[in-house]
Amino acid sequence: MEAKNISHNIRVRIAPSPTGLFHVGTARTALFNYLFAKKHGGVFIVRIEDTDTARSEKKYEEDILAGLTWLGLTWDEGPHKDGGYGPYHQSERIDLYKKHLDILFEKDLAYHCFCTKEELEAQKNYMMASGFPPKYSGRCAGLPRAETDQKKKEGMSSVIRFRTPARKLAFIDAVKGKIEVDTELIGDFTIAKSFDEPLYNFAAVVDDERMRISHVIRGEDHISNTPKQILLAEAFGFQSPVYGHLPLLLGQDKSKLSKRHGAKSILEYKEEGYLPEALINFLMFLGWNPGTERELYSLSELEQCFDLSQVQRSNAVFNMQKLDWFNTHYIRQKSDAELYALCLPYLERAGLADAHMSRERVMKIIAIEKDRLKKLSDIVVLAGFFFAVPAYAKEILVWKKSDAARAKESLSASVDEFEKLSDAEFAGEKIKEALGVVAAQFGNGETYWPLRVALSGLEASPGPVEIADVLGKEESLRRIREAIAMI
Repeated sequence: MEAKNISHNIRVRIAPSPTGLFHVGTARTALFNYLFAKKHGGVFIVRIEDTDTARSEKKYEEDILAGLTWLGLTWDEGPHKDGGYGPYHQSERIDLYKKHLDILFEKDLAYHCFCTKEELEAQKNYMMASGFPPKYSGRCAGLPRAETDQKKKEGMSSVIRFRTPARKLAFIDAVKGKIEVDTELIGDFTIAKSFDEPLYNFAAVVDDERMRISHVIRGEDHISNTPKQILLAEAFGFQSPVYGHLPLLLGQDKSKLSKRHGAKSILEYKEEGYLPEALINFLMFLGWNPGTERELYSLSELEQCFDLSQVQRSNAVFNMQKLDWFNTHYIRQKSDAELYALCLPYLERAGLADAHMSRERVMKIIAIEKDRLKKLSDIVVLAGFFFAVPAYAKEILVWKKSDAARAKESLSASVDEFEKLSDAEFAGEKIKEALGVVAAQFGNGETYWPLRVALSGLEASPGPVEIADVLGKEESLRRIREAIAMI
């Protein structure tokens, strides 16, 4: 099989099964397909592969579509967007699959297999013990039509297998290059549990043809399916799409990616406060190398520069620290107003922002903490002290080798200077000037350290000038006096 040339008739698809949440692996595949379509003026299709009725659930489909939407990967055809090649749920295409199963039976390229699970397991064990690959033995391949009909009449359960021709098969993978397979090692594989229950390889081939899919871009774990799909396409007289297999995603320990490596569903990342721009940028570099040192790309920029030839063949390593780096960058790019809108829901859910806290004051809080945010949800922990002072040990009020008495004197001096300012004057520069008077007497460390702790209850926080500016005169004085009373 030779690769098709890239033309203006580019049609690619992402075909998730709604049997679980929308995870990073599927999202990465969706992104690469989306970008390939955009780069070449093609069509990006979402097809829901829901033939596994026992495990498919509507909530998972909704999660997938919501995740794609949040990432900005808008599909051209699919659920809620009919492009003339639907329906876009495999469960609504069963009659089409039945017709194509009939075609294979008419060509004597499919047959019913009545082997039980126990018999199949015994065959597998025997072949492996004999040094052969664990493929189907072909036991039912030669059953006479009359015997097959009799077994079906008796209600014996069966599956439908494809007669795999024994030959050397080669195809050009758009990422991996030339791949050669001896189909004799594949054996006669199952294509349907029954006429009403087609399996993945069979249904995908029929749909890819009927939907005019030009390129199938998917994970490397699908390489073993590709020869089967090419053989089925040839059996129907279809031209196979170009296949391109993306590198596997591994954890930093080089094992299969899992939750312990930080991998979550896309909407879980959203809930934690990761930005879609950061996820897009991060996912892009899980297998793509532009050949430059540049790391920051917007989705629109990627639509222009993505090239499938720049996808790496080696496995991609999932690095949470890198995702945090991207997210920190994009958070810092937000205006104060944008960040306010993004952070406010987290503060509200934590009960920290209410009608008594002005928008201006909350915006000040968020602006102060902006550079320390790795994700939006961090605002609750980082800024919580603005709303309520956490309990703290009085010992941390003391600066290094100083003592409690000295800390008390310094805080009392700060109270005196703050008292001299009117409510209207109590703001950044005036606060800074007032504390400068205290620092001239006690030194910077013995002035700012105990004041920072008194205002925030923390050893690590923004500077006391910024904190006092947000808290206002009354609340600042209240907190300082409480600290003095502790000493």
